[in-house]
Amino acid sequence: MKSRSSEKISTKWILILCISCFAVGMLFTNRMWAPQESNGQIISKRRHEQELQVISEDCTTKRKLGKDKDVMGEVYKTHVAIQSLDKTISMLQMELAATRSSQEMGSHESSTAISTSSREGPPRKKAFVVIGINTAFSSRKRRDSVRETWMPQGEQLLQLEREKGIVIRFMIGHRYATSLILVEFIKMGTDMNDTYIDCHSATSNSILDRAIDSEEAQHNDFLRLEHVEGYHELSAKTKTFFSAAVAKWDADFYVKVDDDVHVNLGMLAATLARHRSKPRIYIGCMKSGPVLSHKNVKYHEPEYWKFGEEGNKYFRHATGQIYAISKDLATYISINQPILHKYANEDVSLGAWFIGLEVEHIDERNMCCGTPPDCEWKAQAGNVCIASFDWSCSGICKSVEKIKDVHGRCGEGDGAVWSALF
Repeated sequence: MKSRSSEKISTKWILILCISCFAVGMLFTNRMWAPQESNGQIISKRRHEQELQVISEDCTTKRKLGKDKDVMGEVYKTHVAIQSLDKTISMLQMELAATRSSQEMGSHESSTAISTSSREGPPRKKAFVVIGINTAFSSRKRRDSVRETWMPQGEQLLQLEREKGIVIRFMIGHRYATSLILVEFIKMGTDMNDTYIDCHSATSNSILDRAIDSEEAQHNDFLRLEHVEGYHELSAKTKTFFSAAVAKWDADFYVKVDDDVHVNLGMLAATLARHRSKPRIYIGCMKSGPVLSHKNVKYHEPEYWKFGEEGNKYFRHATGQIYAISKDLATYISINQPILHKYANEDVSLGAWFIGLEVEHIDERNMCCGTPPDCEWKAQAGNVCIASFDWSCSGICKSVEKIKDVHGRCGEGDGAVWSALF
């Protein structure tokens, strides 16, 4: 009995024990494997997040590059627009300054001076080219020789202005009275060569001034400048000429020529007309001479040290016998006249005023032909010269006696300027 009961109880417990073991096994299995599956999911999620982050960063970089390109493009467009606007403003400022200069300087021209103090004046006369012939008080014979050769006189001079727009004037300033000079030098206590006296101290009542007044009444071909004549003041005279010419005439070109140079007006006008569409041009026989540092020599440059080492040459500039500049450059001189530096030589000064600007330098060799036989041979070959002179004399040697011969052998003919198309 006892053994059977023991066997029976053992079977139950065995069953219970089996079930319990199974349950415990299942619980243990779930607890052991669940964390491993969770870790795999976490790793998988992290990898997925990293991939998404890389993709996101790549997209962001591409967007930034695209935006940077767009920004750079806009910056470039803005820069171009600003440059264009600056040029427009510059042109408007020059035109405004020219108008103001015309109102202030061109109100009236008396027999002795061009007034620069009036506030209102007549509108500027339209012209193609204004030619200023540089002359001195002592050069009456030179002026007459020019009048008798290449420069029209009287009614023909006026007709040339009306029909062709070519204005020609002898340009000259004033002389000091001897007493005024002495008083001013005594007051300033300085050497005559180093002294500059304000031009309003000049008198127009001197004998030489009265002689010019008489000559003007006869020929009506002078442009009187608010300038004190003197060999060392040619650079100042050049500035004053362009300022006065811009105030009086609205021309496409302005030309300076010496009174001992022969000019063919038709060839000059035709040559300038070829460059009419260009805004800033500087035409002449371009050269680059040595900077002379030694004193007591002709063309000595006191400021030679500004041009580098001793023995250096000047920058390219037109020779002073004749050159032409366009309206924008003449207006530039008029506006900036007070601050344009003057070197010893007038042609160097003019070249210096343009060296830092957007200016086209045109080397026109027909503006520096020699006297016969040079200009004669060229004319016979169909290459008529614009201007003729002798380099050795910086003009025609003994021009009063020789200019008629040059005109007869190298001139284009009296009717050339009237038939020229420009």
